[in-house]
Amino acid sequence: MRQGWRWFGPDAPVTLDEVRQVGATDVVSALHEVPIGEVWTRGMVEARRNLIETTPPGRAPLSWSVVESIPIPDPIKRRGAEASAEIEAWIASLESVGQAGIKIVCYNFMPVVDWCRTELDYVTDTGATAMRFEFEAFAAFDLHILQRPGAERDYSEQERLQARARYEAMDAAAEAEIARNIASALPGSTTESMTIPGFREKLKDYRGIDSARLRRNLIEFLAAVVPAAESFGVKLTLHPDDPPRPLFGLPRIASTEDDYAALFDAVPSPVNGMCFCTGSLGARADNDLEGMIRRFGPRIYFAHLRNTRREADPRSFHESAHLDGDTDMVGVLKGLIQEDLKRPPGETIVFRPDHGHRMLDDLRKTVTPGYPAIGRMRGLAELRGILHALGHPPEVGPVQPLGRA
Repeated sequence: MRQGWRWFGPDAPVTLDEVRQVGATDVVSALHEVPIGEVWTRGMVEARRNLIETTPPGRAPLSWSVVESIPIPDPIKRRGAEASAEIEAWIASLESVGQAGIKIVCYNFMPVVDWCRTELDYVTDTGATAMRFEFEAFAAFDLHILQRPGAERDYSEQERLQARARYEAMDAAAEAEIARNIASALPGSTTESMTIPGFREKLKDYRGIDSARLRRNLIEFLAAVVPAAESFGVKLTLHPDDPPRPLFGLPRIASTEDDYAALFDAVPSPVNGMCFCTGSLGARADNDLEGMIRRFGPRIYFAHLRNTRREADPRSFHESAHLDGDTDMVGVLKGLIQEDLKRPPGETIVFRPDHGHRMLDDLRKTVTPGYPAIGRMRGLAELRGILHALGHPPEVGPVQPLGRA
């Protein structure tokens, strides 16, 4: 397995030298500056690859191994194969990535909102801060700030009363903060930042789209792009929904083992793979992560290793330290190692420490929410320690992925 690190580009607070210092060898990145739906040209991709992979004298080399993500434009999610122009543009970006020798692409199919949190700096018992999704606060936003038509049908009478009390206790700053956290695109999101009126309008576009229709649209998208991915030598990895349940009356179709099985049955090509995100999948108690590795192991090309702790209301959770949450990270890594040992050289699983607590000096700095350097460094060190203890230390040194020009 190879140690990846999410890097948001040359303007990110974390530098490439700092990526080297934490021990990562592989960079997970994207052209975040390109508007959603616009084609990534080969020149754009190669320029970013060269920035990452041109090693200064005396420095350890880095490899851009995973693109996370080429955003899926909204018309594809709503219209499937009918959004032919958007699909062709996405394939053109995929071709540029493949021509540049990057062989893993992560993407998601979450409608309107990408990953969602109600708090970005929830104070833990150590004084470090974490990201949190609190169901009661979410309901207060949905019912009383967004004022989504029909939202009351998604909540019990008791939940509506609790949400009303929670909303009435918010001052203007708290109301603005939760609206910003939910409606503004979080780092790495593949959806656009929205105003509250714009949010309501976007939801209207999805009227009549249920889980069956959204899944059909994803399958139509995959039917169109998988042959291209096969020809470019690129593996596609679908990120799970986060949180892994419906939000705002919208369907979610990558939340459970059955969801992934349906997609793999519909599009059986081996390039149709998954991003195994323990944080997203682990937020549901009914997801058997180790069982999913056994079932879908050959389709896992990329892993997000993160832990969560479910709260008294199991729909609420906060991001715990990597070894302290509800997910057995040792058991997960054992399963990933067993799969990784079957891989030929150049096709080992890339993993990254997903998110991290804001702690130590990062509490005094401007950091990318969810992606502070020190908390992720702690997570990577813990994961690396497990791999060593299990007798499968991560690969180090330069890599030449299969097909890299």
